[in-house]
Amino acid sequence: MRRSISIVIPAYNEENRLGPSLEKVRRYLAKSGWEFAEVIVVNDGSRDRTSDVARAGGAVVMENPGNRGKGYTVRHGMLKAQGEWILYTDADLSSPIEEAEKLWAAVSRENAQVAIGSRAVDRSLVGVHQPLIRELSGRFFNLVMRVITGLPYRDTQCGFKLFEAEAARQVFSRQQLDGFGFDVEVLFIAGRLGYRGLEVPVRWDNVEGTKVSLWSGAKAFIDPLKVRVNALKGCYK
Repeated sequence: MRRSISIVIPAYNEENRLGPSLEKVRRYLAKSGWEFAEVIVVNDGSRDRTSDVARAGGAVVMENPGNRGKGYTVRHGMLKAQGEWILYTDADLSSPIEEAEKLWAAVSRENAQVAIGSRAVDRSLVGVHQPLIRELSGRFFNLVMRVITGLPYRDTQCGFKLFEAEAARQVFSRQQLDGFGFDVEVLFIAGRLGYRGLEVPVRWDNVEGTKVSLWSGAKAFIDPLKVRVNALKGCYK
């Protein structure tokens, strides 16, 4: 049964893209059938009018104590969300918000607690590709990640994931990483805690203006190793 959902949007200097995205989210929620819905924008120390635009768009605004990173920002929102299901999505809606229906259908059908949007399961759903160097580095990252962590997913980095609320609380309260590699960590933790995760193909279009620099992407290669170390240290128990 569709009772309540929270949509968490991490945002850093997103005043230009956030308004149209929130309008699309509002239109989706108006016809989606959820009895209760909230939209949370977590502002990661933006230097522009991100918070003002978010409030004008009807979102609940949460403020980070400065610029802390995407992992910190998503965790901040996920642990405060009130819905029975919690979706986090990027501010640019590179996966259209309507694709949430695929995630919801998957968890409902398979009795799972986690569903992740994937660009790799069906690459024909990718309408606008990233620059070749980013796409190739993403595929290489996934190979390295799978070898180090043992996770089965073909695309952990798509910023479009749905969690059952109790699973989200248990997973994100154990999260240690604040940067872009946090996706790997939360999926690793979910598996360790026995939650069932599904990888669901979704539509996706690259949107210009990414906040992920090549250097940040390169640093993310270290994160699977950090996850393994944290697991050995017992951080996820």
